Amino acid sequence: MKITYHGHSFVQIENDKFSIVIDPFISGNPVVKTPVDKVKCDYIILTHGHGDHISDAVEIAQKNDATVIAMFEIANFAAKNNLKNHPLSIGGGFNFPFGRVKLTIAHHSSSFPDGSYAGDPAGVLLYIDGKTIYHAGDTGLFYDMKLIGEMNNIDYAFLPIGDNFTMGIDDAVKAAEFVNAKITVPIHYNTFDIVRANPEDFKKKVDSIGKKCEIIKFGESINI
Repeated sequence: MKITYHGHSFVQIENDKFSIVIDPFISGNPVVKTPVDKVKCDYIILTHGHGDHISDAVEIAQKNDATVIAMFEIANFAAKNNLKNHPLSIGGGFNFPFGRVKLTIAHHSSSFPDGSYAGDPAGVLLYIDGKTIYHAGDTGLFYDMKLIGEMNNIDYAFLPIGDNFTMGIDDAVKAAEFVNAKITVPIHYNTFDIVRANPEDFKKKVDSIGKKCEIIKFGESINI
């Protein structure tokens, strides 16, 4: 199985049969290297409605005939755009052909680019090929991350570190402690000046508490 970090919060998970993308933000993203028309996927998981997470979802879904998995309100948005979709809500999960998706809480906000309500923000637990991947979405630190970690044997946790709109480095280090993943990967940083952060600083601090951090450079992949 291959995981690619395209930049910002855009993560892609691929195995021999399926490609799943989370929060594909390409247009207007200065760090992403993959053009919209080159993204190949079967499913699109969206954590919330902000433009830097869903701006390219409709086009990608149309080009790939992909299914959008998201909160009820975002799934309705997908339906209005004639996209295949599956609605979930916080705490709910569903078994898909590739594995299981469950949504967690996230402390953030969620609206569509036009300002209309997009439901609650979410994090994502993805169970696939015997691995558990946690994508926290855009969030601040919250104590239930400890519970998420205790109830799930998380292999990879993708945590935002860019501050301003999400956790900064110090809060994300505490989140890494709570989640207790085998490997923590920083996301949502250095896309814009307002979310500038040094992932090496994050890695040093995570390493110092006895956890393992892996930095995946923009556009690069790892095999797990």
